[in-house]
Amino acid sequence: MARTRYAPDRGLTARMTATLFLLGLVFVAFVVVIVWILSAIGASIGAIVFFAIVLGGGLAFTSLFYSDKIALAAAGAQVVGPDDRRESARKLHGIVDRLCALADMDKPVVAIAPTDMPNAFATGRNSKHAVLCVTEGLLRRLDDAELEGVLAHEMSHVAHKDVQVMTYASLLAIIAGLLIRFAFYGELFGGGRGRGGNNQNTALIFLAIMAVSIVVYAISFLLIRLLSRYRELAADRSAALLTGQPSVLKSALTKVSGAMSQIPTKDLRQAESLNAFYFAPALNLRGGRQSLSAIFSTHPSLEKRIEQLDKIQRQLNQASPE
Repeated sequence: MARTRYAPDRGLTARMTATLFLLGLVFVAFVVVIVWILSAIGASIGAIVFFAIVLGGGLAFTSLFYSDKIALAAAGAQVVGPDDRRESARKLHGIVDRLCALADMDKPVVAIAPTDMPNAFATGRNSKHAVLCVTEGLLRRLDDAELEGVLAHEMSHVAHKDVQVMTYASLLAIIAGLLIRFAFYGELFGGGRGRGGNNQNTALIFLAIMAVSIVVYAISFLLIRLLSRYRELAADRSAALLTGQPSVLKSALTKVSGAMSQIPTKDLRQAESLNAFYFAPALNLRGGRQSLSAIFSTHPSLEKRIEQLDKIQRQLNQASPE
């Protein structure tokens, strides 16, 4: 965790460590099984596996070091300075300056996305290479105190180095996903054609690698989603303790979640690629299907987040002198 004034979160650290450890075990088992498959069937397509590992590592490296630029481009956001002609941009910089002083951390690049969807995100491999993006919809809907709570939440992701950890955790899923594609297309375009034994062995290898990769991808996906949901709760907790106003963050969360249901579905779908970064997921909350997809969600439920903020508020009230 970065050395800031954000409260240390042992639970988050423990879960990050446990998730990376489990993914490391899965990766070792994955490699062992792949090597066994290749040696047992007697065919040599190890170059494909090696290429998937190299390509997956390259994609993860690119994601880590260019996540800020990629996210800003995906959101269509523009960087704004503290002397921008727009009052909303100047106000945003003022709040960010106060939070950076309060948290004792480097100031991120500040950007605004021209969309009515109320949301915000922060990304970057560390506090010196971070970007904080807020949508116009969020600036219009929240007052200064609520906006400060949301920004404190987002900046805590940078302080906790969440982007680094999630990138490392995603590496195995990226490699497994690539192998699924390679095996599928290898089988589709000639893996099982012909009558020779080599072709039959190759087809079996592709099928075996695809099956193992699917299992590994599913395990990695579930572990990453579990960690992602907890890190959102950790960011809520850190922001509430830093600002000392969990009720304000609760108000912001309620407003954002309520306004999200009014955003056209088409716009929400366009923003889904940034769901893991957003303060609140770009989902239409109408229809009550959350219980069916909770295990696949990047964020905990609204009820769970509010329950935690209420608990923190009670603890702060008890700790404050009468």
